[in-house]
Order: sequence, then C-alpha cells, then structure tokens
Amino acid sequence: MAEPSITAKADIAADFIIVGAGSAGCALAARLSEDRRNTVLVLEHGGSDAGPLIQMPAAFSITMNMMAYDWGFRSEPEPHLGGRRVAVPRGKVLGGSSSINGMVYVRGHPQDFDGWAQSGASGWAYRDVLPYYRRMEHAHGGEAGWRGTDGPLHITRGSGKNPLYRAFVQAGVEAGYIETPDYNGSRQEGVGALEMTVWKGRRWSAANAYLKPAAKRPNVQIMTRCRVDRIAFEGARAVGVHVRHRGQMRFLRASREIILSASAINSPALLMASGVGPGDHLHDLGIPVIADRSGVGANLQDHLELYVQHACTQPVSLNSHLGWLSRARIGLRWLATGTGYGATNHFEAGGFIRSSAGIAYPDLQIHFLPAAMRYDGKTAATGHGYQMHIGPMRSKSRGTIRLGGRQGANGAPAAPPTIRFNYMSHDEDWSEFRAAIRLAREIFDKPAFDPFRSDELAPGIAIQSDTAMDDFIRDNAESAFHPCGTCKMGDTSDLDAVVDPQCRVIGVDGLRVVDSSIFPTITNGNLNAPAIMVGEKAADHILGKSPLEPDCRKPWTQRDWQTSQR
Repeated sequence: MAEPSITAKADIAADFIIVGAGSAGCALAARLSEDRRNTVLVLEHGGSDAGPLIQMPAAFSITMNMMAYDWGFRSEPEPHLGGRRVAVPRGKVLGGSSSINGMVYVRGHPQDFDGWAQSGASGWAYRDVLPYYRRMEHAHGGEAGWRGTDGPLHITRGSGKNPLYRAFVQAGVEAGYIETPDYNGSRQEGVGALEMTVWKGRRWSAANAYLKPAAKRPNVQIMTRCRVDRIAFEGARAVGVHVRHRGQMRFLRASREIILSASAINSPALLMASGVGPGDHLHDLGIPVIADRSGVGANLQDHLELYVQHACTQPVSLNSHLGWLSRARIGLRWLATGTGYGATNHFEAGGFIRSSAGIAYPDLQIHFLPAAMRYDGKTAATGHGYQMHIGPMRSKSRGTIRLGGRQGANGAPAAPPTIRFNYMSHDEDWSEFRAAIRLAREIFDKPAFDPFRSDELAPGIAIQSDTAMDDFIRDNAESAFHPCGTCKMGDTSDLDAVVDPQCRVIGVDGLRVVDSSIFPTITNGNLNAPAIMVGEKAADHILGKSPLEPDCRKPWTQRDWQTSQR
C-alpha cells in the first residue's frame, strides 16, 4: 500500500488534531472548540463507549480486562517482583482510561504541584492549578470555596450505607488519624469518604463530561477506529499524522497544531516512532532523528499497592454479591433504575496517611473496600470479607518506555512498546511497603472492627518479619494503574525534559503533549483528575489565553510532621 506524500492534499484537514480521546484529550477538544472558528479533529483508536458495562460504575473490573476496551499492554518481566509481568490497562475507547478506571477522584496533594514548579514546570504550582480544578468540577459536596460547583465533571460520594465503611473511618480515628471532611479541599491527610466520578448512577467519564457535548458543535469531528502510526514533519514542524482508518492509510493535516493525548505509554511511543526521542534508540531502529530528546520514554512512574484482607464475621460485605446470578440481578436493577449496587464503584472510604515522622505530607494511600477480592474480580474469601488497598505514593524507582522493534511496512510499529517500570528498585520502596502493611494492620486491629473481624486473609498472620513481608510484597504487589511521567514537563534547559511548561515538545514546532505523560513526578492518589486538569490548563496555553488568576490560599499542613507520624 503506497504511503501518501505529506506534500499531497490531506484527506482531512483541521486547525487542531488531538491524538487520543482520553481524559486530557476530551477536555482539550471541548475547550479548544468553544471558539467556533477553531476546527478540531479527535482521533481515537478504540470505538464507542455506549456499552452498559462501561457506563455501570460497579462493572469497571470487567471492562478493565476486556480487549474491546483495553490496549492489553503488559510490562516486561520485572526483576524486583520475581520476574512477573504486570498488566498495564489503558483505555482504548472514547473517554480513554476514564471509561475503564475505578472512578476514584483525587486532585493530588498541593505539595505535589509545588514540586512540579520547583523542578522547572513554571506556572504549575498548586496556586496555578487550583483554579483549573475548580473550573472543571461540579462537586456535590466538599469544602466550600475550595471546590468547583458548576463545571462539566460531576463528582459525588457514595451512600456509605454499608457499616464497614463507618467502621473503617472510626478505626482510623481510633488509631490517631483525623477524619478529613474533604481530602480534595484544604486537607488531604486523614481518613474519610472517597469521591467518585459518578453521576445519577452512571460513570461520568471525560467522554460524558466533555466530548459528547463538544461533538454537537459543527467544528468538532471525531474519528474512531483510527490508529495513528506516526507524526509527519516538514523540517522540524509537525504538519499532520499518518493513520490507519477502516483498512486504509490516510494522511490528516493540522494547520495549527498536533496534540498528543495518547497516554503515558502511547504518547512517547508515537514521538519515538516519528523521530523524536533518544537518538541512539532511534538510530538502532533505523528511524531518522528529527529531535534527539533523551527524556522521551524515560521517567516512567506508577503506584504499586497490595491488599490487606480480613474475613468478616457478619454477612455485611459484598462477597455474597460476587456470583454471576447476583451480578445479573445487580445489572438488571441498574439497567432499569440506575440504582443499587451497580451505581457505585464501592470505593466509598479511604485515606491518606504518612508512613513515618519526618515526611511532610502523606505518602501512603488507602482505598477501603467492603469485600475481599482482586481487581480482576476473583475473590479471596469463601465467605464475607473486607480489605484495604494500600501503597506508597512517591516511589523513587523509575522505568522506561521503548519501541518494541523496527518499523514495519509504511512505518507502522512492528510490535507494542516495551514497558519496564523497574518497580521496587529503590531500597526505600521496601521499607515504605512494610510500614504500609503494619499501619493497615494497626487500623484493622482497632475496636471499631471488633464486631466484624475474623482471620487475616492477606498477608496472613504468619507474615511478620521484614523478610517474610518482602517475599509477600514481591509476590503480590499490583499496579494501581497510574503510569505517568514519560514526556516530562520542565524548563527548556533541562536535557531530560520533553515538553516546556506550555506543553510544547522541545526541539520541534507545531506539536504538544497533553496527558499524564507530562507529569514531572507522580501525584498523590488516582491520576484521572490531574490528567483532566492538564487538559483544561493546556487548552488556555494553546489558545494563547491568559492563565486563570492564581489562588494563593494555604492548604493545611501537619505542624509537627517532623516529629510525629500522625
């Protein structure tokens, strides 16, 4: 099949081409198209998000494991996890990962963003990003003044009816942690209710919040089942993309800019396939180098977590609802009324705590679940149970994304990218995880759980020594599915930076990256909220608008953090 020349007339032309209809890409499409003079073309390799399994919040563990909606990536064997290959779900559907994720809404800690600014991402401190969070939010509850109430993204809390949620929060208070009324407000640290991107019993993805309203505008076009092979350049300027659409190679031209919003896996892979990346790697694959940027595909970060699980003495957990007959009843009720167990992600309580004194802000996240089960839906208890998902927030381990082989015909990637997280490669990772297990056990041991507590299912009471804990961590730690950092944002003088603080790819023109790949460092908690925020803020940079007025209010900080763990 002959490849179209970039000097030939394009099949389709637009002012802006957005590659990827995920969390950031949907927000970008909506904001860029508000001015009807801007034509916006959104390219998505996946298809429609119309299926009920996507829209029903409780079904996320199903869609996360479906090839129809997931890219199906797996890591290379991880040497510090016993050679295990870790699943890396990424959304391949309208809405991207916001259509298959667990829907937990976390902004990140203010000090995360202050760290971004200090590392060279000027204009991205917490005072700079807070106004964008408020612009995007329609929070139903939360701390007045700190939260947005008329944005497109609905954020709600669960009913909290299950008595195990209250037991968890009360046990945290008994352990010495403060109950925080809104971890997305002035104070993240503590235990309390979790928030979710669910509205009226339905997943409120970036597609539902942003893309579908934008798609009604005449200046927005969406192409699904469209795989982008690489970016076309004229000299050092990005001018279009080569795509595969309905069995044909097509060339699509952008008159103003191309914006990659294709994920922390696919955005660096597309850059490298197009000649922007580590020169030695590209030379080895026979790819002409347009810009030698060593940081492309480097700085890969993620959150690992594990489960601390107990059997439950009372029949109040969700385990009795995990059989196929019960799931069918739940699904039918949700289809008929949008209510019931299908209308929540069941992560309705959790917290952020510090693993030890001397840590300035929380470095452990807890999701509490009134069931004993895994992300893939497999149960750990034959009866009833409950668990904490707990893990460190700021691992010092770093990994890489690389192309999987030489390009095939017409420049198409020959294989999926290789993903090496290099999990648990830093000594502090192990001590943080041990602390996490011990602190979780301490909370579960408090009086609030006395009416419910039975045997510890995992790690199991026999796992007590550091060595035994390390073996358990090596065999059982799982990804929280928060990859980021592979197109790091920083100052143009930083040789490891890929994009500048306006999200422009350094060394070329007409090309930006706007998604979680630009995070200099990973943020506390789930990454969907900061990814959407990046799309919101980047839209103003792209349009040349003045940033929203900084908000300099001061978030809460534990006064004696240097000497006290709680």
